[in-house]
Amino acid sequence: MTRHDDSDDDLGAALIKGAVAGVAASVALDRLDWFMWNRLDPETRQRTRSVRPDGLDPGHVIARKLARAMGTDIEPRGRDNQHPAGVAVHFALGMAPALAYAAARDRAPGLAAGGGTLFGLGLFLAQDEGMNTVSGLGARPRAYPWQAHARGLVAHLVYGAVLEGAMRLMDGPPRRHRRR
Repeated sequence: MTRHDDSDDDLGAALIKGAVAGVAASVALDRLDWFMWNRLDPETRQRTRSVRPDGLDPGHVIARKLARAMGTDIEPRGRDNQHPAGVAVHFALGMAPALAYAAARDRAPGLAAGGGTLFGLGLFLAQDEGMNTVSGLGARPRAYPWQAHARGLVAHLVYGAVLEGAMRLMDGPPRRHRRR
């Protein structure tokens, strides 16, 4: 006889809610970031592109590396250098932390500090300012104009706030002990 563990159900429900909240947060980050990008002066946009690997954002760098590993390539196109594969990777990068957040939120209610903005700040520092550089998905932070950092920071703070806001709508505030 298999024993059913309610904590598996709790985790499954949290991950489903995290996926929904992650989509909302990723869309909010993306829309806000493009809004800010489109209002930058052309010189600042060009300076930002010039230091990026192949002139691409991290999602497109990953998509290109994956495509090349499979013996093909992607060519971002258009004014904004976009390709569906790069956009998909970008959203996957937004989903992973949302799922982790949803799974850990009740065990570590401090994650929701500042309405999720503290999580957004941590994500900005770890991903944009740290891992992108170390992994070669981005240039060293000092290579970017200050506006790139400001855009990233604001977009990630909004990501965290929307992530927590969506989780609260679906699940209420984080609680250390849920009914099992």
